[in-house]
Amino acid sequence: MINWRRKLTSRKFWAAVADFVGMLLIALRVDEGSATQAVALIMAGAGAVAYIIGEGLTDASAAGWAEEDE
Repeated sequence: MINWRRKLTSRKFWAAVADFVGMLLIALRVDEGSATQAVALIMAGAGAVAYIIGEGLTDASAAGWAEEDE
């Protein structure tokens, strides 16, 4: 089973997503500037998502609410 909390906080996962989207846009002949902007937005969003999830897990752990890994 996929541990989505771990995936969504992984820099490697977000780099792979951004790379895939960038290459897809280039393959679809979208101009380079638009492809670069899309990849930049994905990476910026990834940083925010990873931070929010990471902080939430830290807060939950400190409060004693964290679930044990199965």
